[in-house]
Amino acid sequence: MFRGAAALSLDDKGRLAIPAKYRKSLLLDCEGQMVCTIDIKQPCLLLYPLPQWQLIEQKLTTLSSMNPAERRLQRLLLGHAEDCQMDKNGRILIAPTLRQHADLSKKIMIIGQLNKFELWSEEAWQSQVAADMAAEQEDDLALSDRLQDFSL
Repeated sequence: MFRGAAALSLDDKGRLAIPAKYRKSLLLDCEGQMVCTIDIKQPCLLLYPLPQWQLIEQKLTTLSSMNPAERRLQRLLLGHAEDCQMDKNGRILIAPTLRQHADLSKKIMIIGQLNKFELWSEEAWQSQVAADMAAEQEDDLALSDRLQDFSL
C-alpha cells in the first residue's frame, strides 16, 4: 500500500529515485518492474507496480474497440504506457513524452494512492491541493452516498 507525498528531483536524464520506504516492497512484489502512463483527467502521471497494471490491462481488454469512448480510453492509457524498471539505486526512467504530458521538469511530487503513485510537477501539485481544499470547504458540495457515510 502506497500513501503519503514526497518531494523528489528528476535528474538530467529524466530519472527519479523511488523513496526508500517503498523500494523493498516494490522489489518483493514486482521485482522493481513498473508501468507509467498518463492520467486522462489530471496533468499528472500514474505509476503502477506491474501486477497492479496487469489488472488495469485486463479491464481494458474487456472494452470494445468498436465503441468510440472505450477505444479512446484504450488508446490513451495503453498508447502512453511505458515499462519502467527500477535500477539498483532505486531509480526509474520517465520517458520524455510522459514527462511532457505532466510538465515534469526538476521538482516533482510522488503521491501514494494505495495501489499506485501519481507523479506531479511540484507547481501543479500545489495548485491541485489548493483547489481540492477550496472545494472541500464549500458548503454546497454534493456528496456521493459513499462520502456521506465516510468519517475520519
